[in-house]
Order: sequence, then C-alpha cells, then structure tokens
Amino acid sequence: QVQLVESGGGSVQAGGSLRLTCVGDRYIPPYYYMAWFRQSPGKERELVSSIHSDGRSYYSDSVKGRFTILLERAENTVYLQMDSLKTEDTAMYYCAARRDWVQEYEYWGQGTQVTVAS
Repeated sequence: QVQLVESGGGSVQAGGSLRLTCVGDRYIPPYYYMAWFRQSPGKERELVSSIHSDGRSYYSDSVKGRFTILLERAENTVYLQMDSLKTEDTAMYYCAARRDWVQEYEYWGQGTQVTVAS
C-alpha cells in the first residue's frame, strides 16, 4: 500500500507556471510507474504524463512541450512542472502509481486543483 499526497495546485493566469508535487509515504520501488492524471467536470480522466525509473516517460499531446515530469526516487517524490498554462489545463490533478506489470494504476492521491484564468 502506498499513500500519495499531492500539493502545489492553485490559480494562475494563462501563460503562467505551476509545479505540482506528489510525495509517497514510503519507499517506492523502481519497478513502479508514477503518473499524473487530470479530470475536469464533464470530462473523462486523462493521463497527462507518466515516468518510470528506467527513463521511459510519456506526455499526452495536449501537454507535450509545456509540461515536464520529474522523478526523485530518493525522496519518493514525483513533480509535474507545468509551463505556458492554458485555460484548458484547468482540472483536478491526481498523482497515481502502479507496479509496472499491472495494467491499471493502483494507488491514487486525493488530488490538487489547478485553475488557469484567461
């Protein structure tokens, strides 16, 4: 069992930046994928970005070139640096983790709200 806690959300003007932080309550082994999802009202949950200790990373087309995911495994922490924010980035952002042989993400944080104003 892994407890994940997100922080760093808030309100920002379009074009601004935010950095989200997700901290695990215990050592997270290197065979875990760490990811950020987001969901806004009326929309399906979307995988924004993921990262594995072996260097593999993924970004959705909607954030590629603007967001950067960073894994600091020694700190049990994953960051999402969000630059050039757009109003359509407004959503609740969730941190998640799964073992790399499991299809679905197993552990979830409580979410942190990001609001981008025009």
